[in-house]
Amino acid sequence: MTLTEYEQSVLDGDDGPAAALCMRIVVEMAELLGAPGLIEISSAHIDGCLYHGDGGVEFAQRLVEDGAHVVVPTTLNVGALDLLNPSRVNADPHSYQMARRQMAAYETMGCTPTWTCAPYQAGHRPGLGEHVAWGESNAVAFANSVLGARTNRYGDFMDICCAVVARAPYVGLHTDEARLATVIVDTSAVSEKLKRADVFFPVLGSWFGKTLGGRIAVIDGLPPSTGEDQLKALGAAAATTGAVGLFHVAGITPEAPTVDAALGGRQAEDVIRLTPEAVRAARDELSTVARESIDAVALGSPHFSLEEFAQLEGLLPERRFEIPFYVCTGRGVLEQLDAEGRTGPLVDVGVEIIVDTCVVVTPILPSAGGTLMTNSGKFALYSPSNIGYDVAYGSLEDCVASALTGRVERDEAVWS
Repeated sequence: MTLTEYEQSVLDGDDGPAAALCMRIVVEMAELLGAPGLIEISSAHIDGCLYHGDGGVEFAQRLVEDGAHVVVPTTLNVGALDLLNPSRVNADPHSYQMARRQMAAYETMGCTPTWTCAPYQAGHRPGLGEHVAWGESNAVAFANSVLGARTNRYGDFMDICCAVVARAPYVGLHTDEARLATVIVDTSAVSEKLKRADVFFPVLGSWFGKTLGGRIAVIDGLPPSTGEDQLKALGAAAATTGAVGLFHVAGITPEAPTVDAALGGRQAEDVIRLTPEAVRAARDELSTVARESIDAVALGSPHFSLEEFAQLEGLLPERRFEIPFYVCTGRGVLEQLDAEGRTGPLVDVGVEIIVDTCVVVTPILPSAGGTLMTNSGKFALYSPSNIGYDVAYGSLEDCVASALTGRVERDEAVWS
């Protein structure tokens, strides 16, 4: 593998021990992956700031002690604490202290404390063809697919190493060839009404990830009205059930003006026709319970956007919810809600807005367990194993209706 003069100098320690350590990790990872060299990156998004154990804290603090500092704009994923409302987190003292130390270490290294899994909603939006090093699976899928930036699925601690040296292995989704679709997903058998509904996209994503795994596919037949939040939901679920770092949507995503363009002019290796039966089966797999009582509603994985809050505001009831109703979002979105005077009506009916983290990675929900209703494919897929809650999946409208009765309420008409 060939290194530039700059890369070799950093590896030799000219920029200090922390940069040398980070460059060594990046170079060795590149060698393992068979990369011919490194690529300069323009930004990073760090997933390693979320506390999973003391080793992650010690690694970050080692970098700080050795003088590490990011050299590209770098945002931070969710941490394990709601820093604006610490009392909402039910962590034991050791976990709380270590989580705070880990978050502080990344701030010390110069990362922007966005604390969101949706940095693209906080102004971090690299352009078409721009090379970046992003962690967090939904953010990776969004950056590659919706923005047309180029990043691999960087794991914890590799992401910060890339940010410190402004380099990443030139392999995988950084290259032209690896970004071409090899599979066509034909959605023509699915009703146009369903394909316009928000509730469809987490289901499509869940099916997509399980079916495609790590293959690159172009989805054909989605309506031109398909929006960012719908693509966000699709990518988040797909990256949870499969190793999806990039998907194309014909006529919508930037590298797929047509199916042929997404394929690079080549013939597809496979054409998969999505059937209504497969859609219903994927929908049903997102729930672990049928029609019964629920104990909480949780929205916002990935983090709720301003547009999604506007949809929720249009559904707010005149009386308070019967059960806890959590909405996870980034602090930047909350600041705008506050500035526009929109927070009060939400709180009045019982909405609890969680920032800096989310309820499936941090102990916020009651520890006794129960059933959680959500419109998030990612919440639905993670909740049983992460927090021990059963799940009922439904639309945003279903979630609001169910929170008023404490039982699962679903409108089945859109699925018929």
